Amino acid sequence: MHSSRSFPGVASNRYSAKKMIKPVNFFCHAPSAVAVAVAGDFNDWDPKSHPMRQGPDGAWHAQVALHHGHHRYVFLIDGVPSLDPRAQGVSRNERNERVSLMAVS
Repeated sequence: MHSSRSFPGVASNRYSAKKMIKPVNFFCHAPSAVAVAVAGDFNDWDPKSHPMRQGPDGAWHAQVALHHGHHRYVFLIDGVPSLDPRAQGVSRNERNERVSLMAVS
């Protein structure tokens, strides 16, 4: 018969990397913009889901909790999709539009 006790030094699968959520900071330099948001595959490309806040230097900021893996996104600067110049890469969305790419680990 097997015991249900845990063994010291044996890791549990409860905390797998795929289940972990990490806060990710997005920054967008658009000092003359009226409104900026970040939309991506993590919020079904909803422009209202993650509005960004403007700092005193004119840059916009938002923090989004993301799961481990690759994420596609764009900045919406006054409603116009814009790539992130600091992104880790460029990909395509379902409509074959260029979008920014980032990896979260």
